[in-house]
Amino acid sequence: MDAADIPAALALWRVTEGMGLGDSDRPERLAVFLDRNPGLSAVAEDSAGTLIGAVLCGDDGRRACLYHLAVQRERRKSGVGRALVAHCLAGLTARGIEKCNLFLLASNVEGERFWRHEGWTWRENLKVFQKNVAAGTKVDCGCTC
Repeated sequence: MDAADIPAALALWRVTEGMGLGDSDRPERLAVFLDRNPGLSAVAEDSAGTLIGAVLCGDDGRRACLYHLAVQRERRKSGVGRALVAHCLAGLTARGIEKCNLFLLASNVEGERFWRHEGWTWRENLKVFQKNVAAGTKVDCGCTC
């Protein structure tokens, strides 16, 4: 995947059920992500050159994350998603990254089935917290931190 693929990938992600796009999924931010993680993200195209699948992958030097795996509905169960993930994992292995995480919306039942079928483990002992760092707001939690 490169910057030229971003518009088609965004179009696919926008119509994919269970996909959650956010403020950081603007084309310019995605281009920065691709530049920081060269060769890890991937797209799949049909014989006519139409994008039919896409996935983002990146690492921090210690752990990796997959984001936004999507395949056109009519192309699912044909190995496209599995091939995209295999590309990412091979790239991570080549970089010496040993673990990869992914985020999945709790309501994405079809996605959960896919990931479980592929041997990914649900981590019940973790919770995800997020903060918009650009907002710069501090919440008064009542503590002295």
